[in-house]
Amino acid sequence: MKSFKFILTTILFLLVSLTLAAKTKTVTYKSQDGLLITANLYLTHKINAPFIILFHQAGWSRGEYKETAPTLNKLGFNCLTVDLRSGGKVNGVINQTHKRAEEQKKRTNYIDAIQDMEASIKYAKNNYSKGKLIIWGSSYSSALVLVVGSKNKKNVDGILSFSPGEYFEKLGKSSTYITENAKNITQPVFITSAKREHSLWKNIFAAILSKDKTFFLPKSEGNHGSRVLWSKFKYSKEYWEAVKSFLSKYSKTK
Repeated sequence: MKSFKFILTTILFLLVSLTLAAKTKTVTYKSQDGLLITANLYLTHKINAPFIILFHQAGWSRGEYKETAPTLNKLGFNCLTVDLRSGGKVNGVINQTHKRAEEQKKRTNYIDAIQDMEASIKYAKNNYSKGKLIIWGSSYSSALVLVVGSKNKKNVDGILSFSPGEYFEKLGKSSTYITENAKNITQPVFITSAKREHSLWKNIFAAILSKDKTFFLPKSEGNHGSRVLWSKFKYSKEYWEAVKSFLSKYSKTK
């Protein structure tokens, strides 16, 4: 009997895995300067379901969300995990957009990735996102989603920012570049980080105009960027609870 239950459970697991795999595919589309962007599309719901675009941290790739995106699917969200031109490799996934940008001798600074983010929003809205659209950033991209969100209010319905900061002064921006853009944000916003990083974004959070804004700091020291949600970290559960609470306004699935 136990053997039969084990076999049945294994078959069901494989069927679910195959179903999810069939709805997960690699897509490409052009950035504003013509550079081809690579992304993974996790389309497991109808196109009127809420949609999250996830951007990675410095030196990394869409591989940052190999575990996170399927979990968000289970919560009722379709997802797009994007390789930005400023990046590298993580979890065995090479950043193809960065690779192309290097080959084509295009600029790959953090700020240069803004056009990739805006192109991703346009691509999602034109093809797969007919409901609420949320943008999500990690480290450098968590600061940039605040900029992009402030300038795309008609297309962006929510923002999640994991470890933002004023990272761009050396790239020619002012020391309050993110804070100044945050003053124009009216959408719901969620910010979190490692506990020690609070000082890097508390002024940014205070400047956000939206009445629907929330932040989370862990009881533990936590970590930098969206990796805090990886199950291998003990503190991932408390971060996930905070994320789920914020996202519950967009989805009936909890």
